[in-house]
Amino acid sequence: MSRRLPRLVIAAPGSGHGKTTVAAGLMAALRDRGMVVSGHKVGPDYIDPGYHALATARPPRNLDPFLQGEHRVVPLLLHGAAGADIAVIEGVMGLFDGALGTEGFASTAHVARLVDAPVVLVVDASAASRSVAATVLGFARYDPGVRLAGVILNKLGSSRHEEEIRAALIPTGVPVLGALRRNDIVHTPSRHLGLVPVGERAERARRLLVDLAGWLADGVDLAALVRLAGQASPLTGEVWQPERRAAPAHPVPVAVAAGPAFTFRYTETVELLTACGLDVVDLDPLRDKALPEGCAGLYFGGGFPEVHAEELAANRDLRADVARAARRGMPVVAECAGLLYLCRELDGRPMAGVLAATARMTSRGALGYRTATAPSANLLAGEGHRVTGHEFHRTEVVPTQGETAAWRWDGRGEGFASATLHASYLHVHWAGYPELAGNFARAVLSGRTGAVGQGRAHPTR
Repeated sequence: MSRRLPRLVIAAPGSGHGKTTVAAGLMAALRDRGMVVSGHKVGPDYIDPGYHALATARPPRNLDPFLQGEHRVVPLLLHGAAGADIAVIEGVMGLFDGALGTEGFASTAHVARLVDAPVVLVVDASAASRSVAATVLGFARYDPGVRLAGVILNKLGSSRHEEEIRAALIPTGVPVLGALRRNDIVHTPSRHLGLVPVGERAERARRLLVDLAGWLADGVDLAALVRLAGQASPLTGEVWQPERRAAPAHPVPVAVAAGPAFTFRYTETVELLTACGLDVVDLDPLRDKALPEGCAGLYFGGGFPEVHAEELAANRDLRADVARAARRGMPVVAECAGLLYLCRELDGRPMAGVLAATARMTSRGALGYRTATAPSANLLAGEGHRVTGHEFHRTEVVPTQGETAAWRWDGRGEGFASATLHASYLHVHWAGYPELAGNFARAVLSGRTGAVGQGRAHPTR
């Protein structure tokens, strides 16, 4: 079935050119003009989609062939953009940068080809003039399968600067769709793993998006971008739907970590759990003193617990409640930040104590796509089950006694797993592996271990 969806990709020659500010500002500016805008992010990133969600008032979405499978990218785009007038897709890194050693697999260009969308290149022109044209020409010719339909010049210094670049671009045939001057007002603060998440600065982020929308409206030809998006060909493919399983008469509550310390989770994860008959209830480990009434499962996603370790430690009541629930055999899934929270301590501060391990910040980060297998059967996966995922952190977890690993990659085991628990640094997009959601839901709904494996966690008081 063919479906028409106006769409475009916002890309750049590399990181730091202003993709996120331009993409989020464009989403906000188009919404201000009465359009229903769907925001999407190429790659595994959680932070940029938070700004998209604020700009569009719609759930954030990711498109990642490595995490989700090439065949799911179009269905997930159609699902996420249902009811929208236009989809704006923000790229990752440089236009042609993908998984290392794969010749650009999962790059922005790869996704642009899969969804057959025109590409607009955002170029930081602050340190060049005519050389910008050479850069744009190279990107336009590098891959004939990618349609570079226009350029937005960012961080211009003056009218003369802009005129010089515009003149140099004429022979390339790539039109200038926007010219943005340097503007410190629209600066977005960063920290060790990227931008500061919206969940930690919601009010300031809202004000920022108002400024971004005005900045884009003044410097970019919005009508031309909308026309360009409308030229995208109809998409062929089924709309992705979360797999529905036999559900209880009444949804069973599952607590999902939220709030400033746990801002990372994929929208489709919640949709999959809901389709399985679970009632997803937000839990803020900074402020909530107890698990929700009737809670039968726990999911701790990603975030920055290291930034909020003092407050997390101070919430003794919830830490104790989580430990008691884990000891009783309540199914618990934790990814990255959740892994840290389940440890005995983080940077010397007490955490939930579900795992016999300590965690600490390090000076060296771990970043990259991973292909992993389950070394033994556990809450989420059977022995030998293979997944793709993403690792992104600057912490280290040190077990204090032997444990069964959650995943194995590059010849080493990582994380902690049992029949009722799965805790790992690896972020897995469950839309690519819906069976993981099904296994977790089955364990929750069974009211017992629901086990597909052996082993046990070592909770401590």
